[in-house]
Amino acid sequence: MDSTEGISHTGFHAGSSPAKDETRAASEAARRRVRIMSATLLPPLPHAEPVAAPAARLALKTDGTSRGLLDGAWWPRSRDLLSELPALTDVLDPLWGRITRVAVNPEHWPVIPRKIPVGGHIVKVGWFTPEIDPHKLLLLSYGTGRWDLLVIPPETGAESAARLMAAASDHDGPPLTASALIAADEARHGVLAADQPLDPGEAWEYEGGASAVSVAVPPQTGPPGRASRLIIGM
Repeated sequence: MDSTEGISHTGFHAGSSPAKDETRAASEAARRRVRIMSATLLPPLPHAEPVAAPAARLALKTDGTSRGLLDGAWWPRSRDLLSELPALTDVLDPLWGRITRVAVNPEHWPVIPRKIPVGGHIVKVGWFTPEIDPHKLLLLSYGTGRWDLLVIPPETGAESAARLMAAASDHDGPPLTASALIAADEARHGVLAADQPLDPGEAWEYEGGASAVSVAVPPQTGPPGRASRLIIGM
């Protein structure tokens, strides 16, 4: 007697049987339960909250006839142009017009990207060795002109940085280059980074714990146009 009697021709060639069908259905059901349990046990990913970048620490001269060699001072928090420049242009674009180009001396900038995205546009970055003071940042504003900022080293203490900001934004100050201004402060007060430690409240403010503050300092004496605008990210 043929041993295949009772099994359909189609089922025989497909290798199917009621027992195998039940085993396959049970396996599929088990796999579905494992998938459901895995999906249930996985915790949801945390939602990333946007973090606002600290405001730029900056002191600028106001418009006036006595321009001098510098238009103010900038105290970045690092030597990373890619992360520092957007906060600076956020302040300068409304005041000076859109900043389109920046130039630095590479001595104190380990990485100089050719283009940096800032506030909806791109700033092109260049570097020049003898033409630009190592402690200066040169900015070109779209349709406005050129601006020169003293770059205060990021590791500078708060007291030294405050003195340099005041000197660079003072219309009545001596016409010193950026490096000469830093050297003069070091000669008078010691190394820039050797300030006394700040108390916790002061350190929090200088490291970006509060929003930017804009203060117009009235002139003491003399003709109009000698006031300075102080914009410090505290």
